Amino acid sequence: MGVLLLSILILSMVLSGCKKDRPTLYVYNWGDYIDESILGEFEKETGIKVVYDTFATNEDMYVKIKSGGSSYDVIFPSDYMVTRMLEEDMLEKIDLSQITNHKYLEENLMGTEYDPKNEYTLPYMWGTMGILYNTTMVDEVVDSWDILWDPKYTKEILMLDSQRDSIGAALLKLGYSINTLNLQELAEAADLLKKQKPLVLAYVVDEGKDKMVAGEAALALTWSGEAAYARSENPDLAYAIPKEGTNIWFDVMAIPKGANNIEGALKFMDFLNRPEIALRNAEYTGYATPNSAAKAMLPEEIRNDRGSYPEEQDLVNTEVFVNLGSTLRDYDRIWTEVKAY
Repeated sequence: MGVLLLSILILSMVLSGCKKDRPTLYVYNWGDYIDESILGEFEKETGIKVVYDTFATNEDMYVKIKSGGSSYDVIFPSDYMVTRMLEEDMLEKIDLSQITNHKYLEENLMGTEYDPKNEYTLPYMWGTMGILYNTTMVDEVVDSWDILWDPKYTKEILMLDSQRDSIGAALLKLGYSINTLNLQELAEAADLLKKQKPLVLAYVVDEGKDKMVAGEAALALTWSGEAAYARSENPDLAYAIPKEGTNIWFDVMAIPKGANNIEGALKFMDFLNRPEIALRNAEYTGYATPNSAAKAMLPEEIRNDRGSYPEEQDLVNTEVFVNLGSTLRDYDRIWTEVKAY
């Protein structure tokens, strides 16, 4: 009996040691932005344990990484936050030779202004900002930002509770850049948003798509992925990219400076770029994948949908959000004034 107990004790110690020595990968992503069954498959294939956390905004993610109180190996910032993090030396360079599946990423979505040499990031999802509208409530062509200021739709308009997006829509209506640092142009945008406020039913984020699905509003400023979900739930909804131009955005994969498991991070990034995995994530999230092989496997009606996968002519006047430096305080001030107006 003593020998048996000793054997069990030794075996449990060995198993405990193996478990303790198992490499761990800490991942920090947006909420509801991955098919989580994929995490288990990655663990099974690689033997790497995944600890997966989520954030609600780029700013929340930035503060947590900047404070040094986290140990994440892979993060998913948006384009403008990448600019800020690079300026503050917060990201590791990535070794593309270890990510062979990056060959499936569409060339026209690489080499963007936030990472021109593709040294620090790989695109994960991308899309546009535009107008989601109910075709039973809007009987005119939706092709301009002007419609979000039409008194005809008083209390039937949803705007994003997001300073860059809503201020961006006002700037685009005025013919200005969504990245302007010009205080006079920003003042004009502020006045425009204050004039619009009596027309606005609500300032929303995730709940906007549900309100549109339920028919609670006629028009909504939204992102293409949210619009794709809403349109799949309500066939009366349509999505338009205004002729004045819009924001083309990217959420990317990156490795924070000082990450403990860079080897595991590279394996994870390569795994997510495997076409069948990228396909599942695109189907789960409803957002556009930058992976050409995954896109080719999507149903024809999705890959040919210009709302989700706009053609080159749809993107002529698009801009990527960039870090605004100290001018961000002026955007903060304007948005506070608009919300309190």
